[in-house]
Amino acid sequence: MARKDITRLTSRNVGKKQPGRRRVSEAKLDALIAEATVDAYDESEQLTGFHTMLDEHLEMPFQTQVLGVEVTAAQVDLTDDNHIVVVCRRDKWCQRIPLLDLPLPKPPPQGAEWIDAYRRWASGR
Repeated sequence: MARKDITRLTSRNVGKKQPGRRRVSEAKLDALIAEATVDAYDESEQLTGFHTMLDEHLEMPFQTQVLGVEVTAAQVDLTDDNHIVVVCRRDKWCQRIPLLDLPLPKPPPQGAEWIDAYRRWASGR
């Protein structure tokens, strides 16, 4: 799937500011994007790079709200169709939410700048 297709499917929240959140500089985001995608030959490998960085740097689990319901963001996963999702749990229920659509808590978890970098990359900037 081309990057523009990913952007079109998930562009509702890409690039939107979240109130009360410290903004990461564009230069820092570009450096994170470069780090995640170094030696990646195609988009699939770039997504794998982002998944690896998120898995290494994003503090999990954390609490957030999805559709007004508190859930535990338990882990980051890469789907077979090349989307990064977060496995969210509540009681016995489990739902995979696209990372681009996941609302972050205030304050955001450690490593949330990697989410910002992924969102910037996905928006095609």
